[in-house]
Amino acid sequence: MAREKPRPKSVPGPRRRPQSRAAPDVAGMLRRLAKAIPEPRCELDHRDAWTLLIATILSAQSTDRTVNTVTPELFRRWPTPAALAAAPRDEVEQVVHKTGFFRNKAKAIQGASLAIEQQHGGQVPRDLAALLELPGVARKTANVVLGVAYRIASGIVVDTHVSRVAQRLGLTTASKPEAIEQELCALLPQEQWIDGGHRLLLHGRYVCLAQQPKCPQCPLAELCPARVSNAVG
Repeated sequence: MAREKPRPKSVPGPRRRPQSRAAPDVAGMLRRLAKAIPEPRCELDHRDAWTLLIATILSAQSTDRTVNTVTPELFRRWPTPAALAAAPRDEVEQVVHKTGFFRNKAKAIQGASLAIEQQHGGQVPRDLAALLELPGVARKTANVVLGVAYRIASGIVVDTHVSRVAQRLGLTTASKPEAIEQELCALLPQEQWIDGGHRLLLHGRYVCLAQQPKCPQCPLAELCPARVSNAVG
């Protein structure tokens, strides 16, 4: 019986490098968003930096629409930081009740108002570090106040809408707001941190929804790696 010839050992082919993901066209995204949202504006009703600060604190775990139904009465009864700081806590809680977590929020807005009155002469500070020392103020709130009220580009506002949009557009793989902000600040030119960042927020609020995003109407559809199959472009 003939001996079977040994089979030659297979030679492995060249390894394929994993395809790197194309860098996002940040400039193109910003141009398209600027065309779709030419004049981005904060949807929290306010008249100055202090009323914006209080409204932003109240907006945590709430909506701008709900906050806007509460602040007219709040500021009618206590129109200055000194007045709000000295108001009876139970009355403040009653006014802000609809925004949720009303006890913590009442404590925060009164504490922030007291600090503004006693430490800053009744004026909201224009410095990020000083803002972050106020009760109830974290980076998102500080960036809102500095950007909207003072046009100071201290960073980019990162809320749930901005987080979602940035992840879907491939601008970040981070999940924590601080890390997302850091990556966005590295990608966007500083002159776009205020308006460009706010456009991302509004885009997430009205187009790039958490459930059933409006991809067919999205101005960023052809640049978005997460677009659904029926998107235009």
